[in-house]
Amino acid sequence: MESTGCWFNKLKSKDKLKSAKKKDITGNGKEGTKAPISEEAPSNFIENHYKKQMKDLQERKERRNVLEKKLADAEVSEEEHNNLLKYLEKRETEYMRLQRHKMGADDFEPLTMIGKGAFGEVRICREKLSGNVYAMKKLKKSEMLRRGQVEHVKAERNLLAEVDSNCIVNLYCSFQDEEYLYLIMEYLPGGDMMTLLMRKDTLTEDEARFYVGETVLAIESIHKHNYIHRDIKPDNLLLDRNGHMKLSDFGLCKPLDCSILQEKDFSAANNLSGALQSDGRPAAPKRSQQEQLQHWQRNRRMLAYSTVGTPDYIAPEVLLKKGYGMECDWWSLGAIMYEMLVGYPPFYSDEPMSTCRKIVNWRNHLKFPEEAKLSSEAKDLISKLLCNVDQRLGTKGAYEIKAHPWFNGIEWDKLYQIKAAFIPEVNDELDTQNFEKFEEADDQIQTSARSGPWRKMLSSKDINFVGYTYKNFEIINDQQLPGIADLKKKSTKSKRPSIKSLFGKFCYQL
Repeated sequence: MESTGCWFNKLKSKDKLKSAKKKDITGNGKEGTKAPISEEAPSNFIENHYKKQMKDLQERKERRNVLEKKLADAEVSEEEHNNLLKYLEKRETEYMRLQRHKMGADDFEPLTMIGKGAFGEVRICREKLSGNVYAMKKLKKSEMLRRGQVEHVKAERNLLAEVDSNCIVNLYCSFQDEEYLYLIMEYLPGGDMMTLLMRKDTLTEDEARFYVGETVLAIESIHKHNYIHRDIKPDNLLLDRNGHMKLSDFGLCKPLDCSILQEKDFSAANNLSGALQSDGRPAAPKRSQQEQLQHWQRNRRMLAYSTVGTPDYIAPEVLLKKGYGMECDWWSLGAIMYEMLVGYPPFYSDEPMSTCRKIVNWRNHLKFPEEAKLSSEAKDLISKLLCNVDQRLGTKGAYEIKAHPWFNGIEWDKLYQIKAAFIPEVNDELDTQNFEKFEEADDQIQTSARSGPWRKMLSSKDINFVGYTYKNFEIINDQQLPGIADLKKKSTKSKRPSIKSLFGKFCYQL
């Protein structure tokens, strides 16, 4: 390592000498006389590469030092001590190999499609090397560019890479090729909340309290990282095999760079025409709660997979383009809670534009059907979520919602440890019975559009998607560590960390 350092210092000296000569020739290096990029690039590359090597070496040393200290505190035998250090070295070697390995679509076998949208699809897939099952989200670059969605897809990837929470879907890696962007995420076989609601019609208040509570925690986790989801709806609330809810689909999420966004790119709002404030259209025919529920369910799946989508969960300030902040996600929560207890969203109408008018004029249209028999606490919470921003619960923080009487008795820090309100039926790791069935086109699994107007700008190094590649894995897994169970039994110190906690989660980003 010392010889490498000496060589590197000599190289830097030569670069400085070249730079000085360049200044003498071109007039003391004034503006407009910079050396060509091709001359500067090699030394910059070598410098960055060397810095990264030194950083990685230092991190490995720190991990070894931490492990040795913890093992000393645990008073393990010399044999166990040496075995665990050898195992660390083995995992470090694997870590370096994974760093060097370039992930690609060829590393995965695409299987059943479980989601489809305007920009791409979601499939379960199996990693060929490990056999592990994941969900693969595949987005077409040309559609991202054509519809101006580049910033959205970057924000989705950044949020998933940045936020480490058991309330949102885990991202394992992301990569790209000439035509597509890929997100490899955990597969949650329990389906989504939309499917659950269509099967159950309505939930009891206890059942709804469980899922609304977990949704509060999920929204809070992304707000803490200064992101707005902007598309909170039952379709994006996924259930794991134990019935616990995780938030997904961050394709419309936005980093909150300022306190209020003046929206220019929210497609649902931009597709609305005319004066939403006007509410002069003829009133829709009155239906009973059961008739409204049946009508909603007939149209629900069609709306879910249409290019327009459903505006039923969008806050009025978003529709009116007045500028908005994180509060818009809490409005969506109120609409979902209403649907869970009543059976359909609070402002549902036959036509999307009519729904938007109802949302904007929510004071005249927010009503609770008597047949639903909601408690006064439930009505109060919904009313304090579906209201003006300055009065809306959650505006100052999620703690306002958590403190509402409807949640009395909820132990927020244990919500993900208790038994879920519903346990989905899951037969095996490839089971997709809780998702909508999609017909496969002959060319859908292996598509290759190597022609077209966007072809030349869709290389895997396309400047529009620089930095998209990401890897996230754990060096140590308790279940794989030899002797860890015995080691834990011998330890008598209550605060002694697990082996897994010695290393944590190591992320590798390009």
